[in-house]
Amino acid sequence: MGEETADRIIKLLEKQDWPITTEEVAIQLNIAWGTAQIRLLKLVNSGKIKHKKVGRQNQFWLSENYRKYFPKKRKV
Repeated sequence: MGEETADRIIKLLEKQDWPITTEEVAIQLNIAWGTAQIRLLKLVNSGKIKHKKVGRQNQFWLSENYRKYFPKKRKV
């Protein structure tokens, strides 16, 4: 389920024009806030997404070269 959640997060981030918060990810993917935070931080550690703390919020967006981490034909 972890990789499936990560793929869903990446797909969600691909649609965003602005950075997205942990809460927004949790709500839009219908997952627990803690699950969203853990998956997001793992994606940050792997270099697939970027992160910045703004006030009390964690904000996330795709790194420029995130596509290199995924096969060309992936199912999401």
